[in-house]
Amino acid sequence: MNRSDLLVEVSDLDYAVDGRSIFQGLNLQAERGRITAIMGPSGTGKTTLLRLLMGAIHPQRGSIRFFGQDVVHLARGPLYALRRRVGMLFQNGALLTDLSVFENVAFPLREHLRLPEPLLRRLVLMKLQAVGLRGAAEMMPFSLSGGMARRVALARAIVMDPEVIIYDEPFVGLDPISMGVIVRLIQSLNQTLGITTLVVSHDVQEINAIAHQTYLLSEGAVVAAGTPDALRTAAAPVVNQFMNGLPDGPVPFHYPAPDYHRQLLQEGW
Repeated sequence: MNRSDLLVEVSDLDYAVDGRSIFQGLNLQAERGRITAIMGPSGTGKTTLLRLLMGAIHPQRGSIRFFGQDVVHLARGPLYALRRRVGMLFQNGALLTDLSVFENVAFPLREHLRLPEPLLRRLVLMKLQAVGLRGAAEMMPFSLSGGMARRVALARAIVMDPEVIIYDEPFVGLDPISMGVIVRLIQSLNQTLGITTLVVSHDVQEINAIAHQTYLLSEGAVVAAGTPDALRTAAAPVVNQFMNGLPDGPVPFHYPAPDYHRQLLQEGW
C-alpha cells in the first residue's frame, strides 16, 4: 500500500485513565476514499479513540497521524484547521437546543464561512433533503424524536462537504427505514464524492453491508482486522462471539467486581 493512500495511521498507541489501561500498543490505519469500521464490545474505548484522533486528548505513548500530520504535537491553529476538514456525527447528536433544525445545520457555515444568505439557505436545505428532514427545518430539537435528531446531526456533519466523515454510533435510535436511509447515504457519500469514512458502531449487519475494512477492538488492542466477510468467518473466539452476537465467550457481561454474595452482606463499600 502506498503511504500517500493512508489518511489515518495509529502506531503503537498507549492510553490510560486514572491508571486503568484503555489501549496497549494499538495499531490501525484508514485508507483514503474508503469506509473503515471500528467495532468492539462496550467499554473497549472506541469513542475514546475518536477523541484521540481529533486531538481532544493525548496518548501516553505512540503516534497518531491524520492527513499526514502528527496530531499529538500539533499547535492549536493547525489542529483547528485539521478539524475543519472533518465532519463529525457525535454519539448523542449534540444538537444546540436553543437553535432550530435549520440553524443547527447552518451553524458550521456561519462559523467558518461568510456566505450570502440565499446560498447558505440552499446548502442547508440540500443537506436536510438528503436526510429526509427538509420539512422539519423550523422545528426545535426538543420536538424531534431521537432518530430525527441524529439525522439532523448527520446533515450538520456533512454541510461543509468535508474530506472525512467520522460517525460515532450512527445507527443508534433509528427505526429500520431511517437506518436503511443512513446506510445508503454513508455509502453514496463515499462512492460518489470519494469521502473517507470512519464508522464506530455495534451494528454488525449494517457495517458488513458497507465497510471496506473492519477493525475489532478488545482488551486495548486490535484482535482482528480485515474485510467484514473475513471477520464473520474468523475462528478466534472473541471475534466469533462479537460478530455473531453470542452471549457466552471471552468477553464477559459483568464488569469486574468483588464477590457478589460477600459484597451484599458487608456494610458500606
